[in-house]
Amino acid sequence: MIHNELDVLTELVPLGNSLKVIELGCGSARLLTELLQRCPACEALALEVDAVQHAKNLARLPEMLAPRLRFVQESATAIPAADGGFDLALMLKSLHHIPQGAMQTALAETWRVLRPGGWLYVSEPVYEGALNDIVKLYNDEGPVRAAAQAALDRALSTGQWQQTAERRFDMPAHFPSWESFEQRMLYPSFADHQITDDLRQRVKAAFDPHCSADGAHFTRPMHVRLLQKQAA
Repeated sequence: MIHNELDVLTELVPLGNSLKVIELGCGSARLLTELLQRCPACEALALEVDAVQHAKNLARLPEMLAPRLRFVQESATAIPAADGGFDLALMLKSLHHIPQGAMQTALAETWRVLRPGGWLYVSEPVYEGALNDIVKLYNDEGPVRAAAQAALDRALSTGQWQQTAERRFDMPAHFPSWESFEQRMLYPSFADHQITDDLRQRVKAAFDPHCSADGAHFTRPMHVRLLQKQAA
């Protein structure tokens, strides 16, 4: 069981030597923030398309990290950066959120902004497990998660990337209550899952058996692929 995915990243990628990092679809940028705290010489650009989450990120930016972390509201398909400026790109549970027709564009843009030899770390949830069984009642991500893996395979087939590592591991997921699950998972700011009263009750009925005195605990299987940019 992996409790902090940064441990997986640091096992696979040597973090040091003033790395320049870009995260695509950063969400709350929790892992990226911790990475910068561990690596005082690193700098980062974090992209997020969701306006609500982007505003939260700007408001919560720690003063000590402000000189080294920049948040931008933008998509991975149009990265506002020059060619070859980054050593490491992160896609943490974000590739499958990109529209399927734009995944190759996003990967091509990522290749463009990485230096030769730079890494792309892609972490995706696996389509299995009890939590997945609940989520797919209202948001079946099976097709988009498969599309994300297929997009990586196609990118590798171009010869522009080499896959240098692959890891599969489990991570814990905890929800203190049904209300916390409902707010976080059914009504995220970046998507409208069209939750009706009937659908809400069906999801709650599936969630409730997993609850105990301290909430609901799940195991989330993850799949990481590390790609390295090859010279053109």
